[in-house]
Amino acid sequence: MDPRETGLTLDPKYDANGLITAVATDRAGQLLMVAHMNADALAATLAGGEAVFWSRSRGRLWKKGESSGNVLRVVEARIDCDQDALWLICDPAGPACHTGATSCFYRRIEDGALVRIT
Repeated sequence: MDPRETGLTLDPKYDANGLITAVATDRAGQLLMVAHMNADALAATLAGGEAVFWSRSRGRLWKKGESSGNVLRVVEARIDCDQDALWLICDPAGPACHTGATSCFYRRIEDGALVRIT
């Protein structure tokens, strides 16, 4: 087996753009948001204890809540078996979504339309 998959060394497998997918939930497991991190964002998150992502639209690091104050305090960071996806277990300081919703996943698809669920 690949040591990346069975070993204890953090060795993220970034994609061709230098990014890894990060899923953020609260402690109860509610999905809050999905974003991307590069190596600098991951290092900043692990060092500072608050979620920092790579904003593809802004082309720069982005600390969640930098303008709204709705930071995600990271309680635990996990990485999947082949180290190409992260799971951040967080204590959110306010809504996770820029729309003001608790979660970015506040709509369900029903019969080809969107239905608000939160």
